Amino acid sequence: MTDYHRFAHEAMATSFEVIIAQEDVDATYAAQAAEAVFAEIDRLEDELSRFRPTSDIARLNRLRAGESLPVSLAVWDCLSLAKTVHEETSGAFDITIGPLMQLWRSSDGSLIEPDPEKLALARHSIGSQLFELKEDGCFVRVLADHMVFDLGAMGKGYALDQAVQILQDWSITRVFLNAGDSTLLALDSPAGEEAWSITLAEGSSDMQIKDRALSGSGFMVKGAHIMNPRTLAPLPIQGKRSYALAPTAALSDALSTAFMIMTPEDITALCARYPGVEWLEA
Repeated sequence: MTDYHRFAHEAMATSFEVIIAQEDVDATYAAQAAEAVFAEIDRLEDELSRFRPTSDIARLNRLRAGESLPVSLAVWDCLSLAKTVHEETSGAFDITIGPLMQLWRSSDGSLIEPDPEKLALARHSIGSQLFELKEDGCFVRVLADHMVFDLGAMGKGYALDQAVQILQDWSITRVFLNAGDSTLLALDSPAGEEAWSITLAEGSSDMQIKDRALSGSGFMVKGAHIMNPRTLAPLPIQGKRSYALAPTAALSDALSTAFMIMTPEDITALCARYPGVEWLEA
């Protein structure tokens, strides 16, 4: 019988979990591999968090229109994916909507009606079309003042993807990764099992995933916290959660947020363009 080795770690304002189910991996080796994974996640938080004053993201947020900054490969990867998803979802996903959160939320987190003049001003600094990527040297150039880059909607997924690289170095392939129950990444299943079994929501039937990522977005935990980049207003609270299945966790993370805003017809069309991408509601 295969032993399941479970490890947890707090980072990126959530709890990460690594479950290793590989017959040739004992508890000591599994713990060492998990420690390496968590060290990488901590390193990525230092690079990707806008709340870390020395991170590339925090430095980008201090640029003025026309200024450029060389960034790390991790930041470059995230910004490149964010820009692509922004384009493919017709603006439903956008990592620059930070100013909206400040305008629509009070200090206690409740929704308020923003000042119309401040909202009009914020429009000039929101939009992923307002930054450019120069591959030679990994430079990012901003085209507006007061931009706020925030990778919260995809950073945890990206961290899980990088964790896979660490685990591969340790020759561990039968593993399940979890970031706060909102983003899951399943690799090869335990011996004798076809896949990893998960439950989307209370009362729903189990589903199985393998070699794929699954992310969910909704309002059950944080309330009306999802901003619509197209309307520059909070998305009305919905009863269901939106889930995205994708080949990578960073992509499923981004798409699950976008799917909350997109129409079913547009979501279906996007899934048809990209093999391995699926939409679920629960």
